[in-house]
Amino acid sequence: MPLSTLADFLPAVQPWQLALICAGVTAAYVIFGMAGFGTALVAGPVLAHFIPVATIVPLLALLDFFAAATNIARDRHAADSAELGRLVPFLAAGSLAGAALLLWGRPDALQWALGAFATGYALHALSGHKPRSALPPRAALPFGFIGGIFSALFGSGGFLYAIYLAGRLDDKDRIRVTQSTLIGLSTLTRAVLFLLAGVYAQAPMLVLAAALVPAMLLGTAIGRRITLRLSREQFLRVVHGVVLCSGVLLLWRQWAGA
Repeated sequence: MPLSTLADFLPAVQPWQLALICAGVTAAYVIFGMAGFGTALVAGPVLAHFIPVATIVPLLALLDFFAAATNIARDRHAADSAELGRLVPFLAAGSLAGAALLLWGRPDALQWALGAFATGYALHALSGHKPRSALPPRAALPFGFIGGIFSALFGSGGFLYAIYLAGRLDDKDRIRVTQSTLIGLSTLTRAVLFLLAGVYAQAPMLVLAAALVPAMLLGTAIGRRITLRLSREQFLRVVHGVVLCSGVLLLWRQWAGA
């Protein structure tokens, strides 16, 4: 069971607990290295057994930002600047709208719609149906804006960017690196908000994040190496599989909390 605070947890951590946490984080960042998102799917449930749930989102935001920055530094030439230019303004606007909903609305009900959409889309994509045409550039507005909203609310908007990019770009490396760039911008926004709220002023948070950096780097490197060996079709199956898991997890959380 998780202890009440990170300050309680760190002095009492056992080697086997740290090993399990590092294994979960490594596996999560293998997924991130391949798809550019999805760390909460794997790392979240593992971390929840050992540390306070309220700590998980800011911790993963910090690690996601540095993982994305690592990918961008290594492969920045592969990012599609035109698609970034289309998506980023809507992502930023959506993030502001999501922050407003978080403060003054009741955002939990929106998870049902998001989970249903993600699950339905992924099942359709994995069925082998071929779309008649690529997504038009104007699709950046709904995917960027709604992705920004859900990134701000739940940290779970990354798959919407992935759907858009998969429908626009033919090269898997351009999809992966452009996705990482978007996740880096999105998590930077969240990390700044957590910083202003004083979350990162807690020394135990920074100590744990630093301890998990090697696991993050290892997982990201493994995921990237795997992706380089995949065809575009195999890569998209991985992305759609992660989208499906994201949708099912959102629906399960809503059902379990009902």
